[in-house]
Parts: sequence; structure tokens; C-alpha cells
Amino acid sequence: MAFLVSMKYLKNEHDAQEMVLQVFEKLLTDLGKHEISNFKSWLYSVTKNECLMWLRKRKTIALHNGKYAVEQEYFMESEEPVHLMGEDKQKSKVELLKKGLNELKNEQRKCVEMFYLHEKSYVEVAAETGYELKKVKSYIQNGKRNLMSYLTKHGVSSSLVLLLKVLLINNG
Repeated sequence: MAFLVSMKYLKNEHDAQEMVLQVFEKLLTDLGKHEISNFKSWLYSVTKNECLMWLRKRKTIALHNGKYAVEQEYFMESEEPVHLMGEDKQKSKVELLKKGLNELKNEQRKCVEMFYLHEKSYVEVAAETGYELKKVKSYIQNGKRNLMSYLTKHGVSSSLVLLLKVLLINNG
């Protein structure tokens, strides 16, 4: 029964076999701690819960690996290194970024520029603009999302961070 329940949730024979071993190890320690009136339903519940915890852990690991891969993209050499890009291509991306910034709502544009280009903290942006701290965070988050959407619609595949840094270097 433990194997069948594991197969139902894990959908992989090898993982289900491993889960059965894990469940029975847990049973050895838990049988002495709990008073069990219906062993079959208790075994089902333990197996189901262990499978769900395993799936949740695997999903978390996958999310962290995906986040690591995205973060690595910022630090690793990209397909088109900035220093090797043609001057015209780099300028066109910067121009597109500037246009995208101008397409943002005024509050979003101000906050995004101050946060990324002038490297101000949330608190500094709030103090200089007069917006509430929560509003500043919201403007930055929404502005960043809207800017990425704009750039994606116009065929830019480079990361927002890379483009903002290019813009910062050109403006600096």
C-alpha cells in the first residue's frame, strides 16, 4: 500500500521505492510515540504526507536552482558580450530602454531611475519623492515589470540589469 500511494504522488518507480524505505524508517520511530487505532489509514496518511513533503522540497530546490541560473546570467558571459557588441546595436538597446522608461507612469519612472540609475535606497527614494515607502517599493516593482514587458515586446532579450548598467555607464 505504501508503494502504491507513493507511486500515486511521485509518479516514478525509483522515487516511490525510496519513499517506502523512508516511510518505514519513520514508522520505526513513530510507532512507539503514537497510539494507533487504525494502522492502514495511519500508514496511508504518513506515506501521503511524506510524499507531499518530498515534492515540496523538490519544488523548492528546483526554484532555487532556477533562481541561481537567472542570477548566474547576470554574472556570467552572455551570448552577446557588451564589449563585443556593435556600437549601433548597443546604442539601439539603450535608446529602446530610454523609450521604455519614458513609457512608464511618472511615479514609476522616477522611482526606477532613482533606485537603479542613481543607486538610491528605498528610504532615500521615499524621502526625495515624498512617496510612502510602500508606494516606492510598489512603483519600483511595477515599473520594472512594465519596463521588462516593453523591452520584451520590442525584441530585447538581454536582462534588465545589464541594460540598466549599460545606460548608467553611458550616462555616467
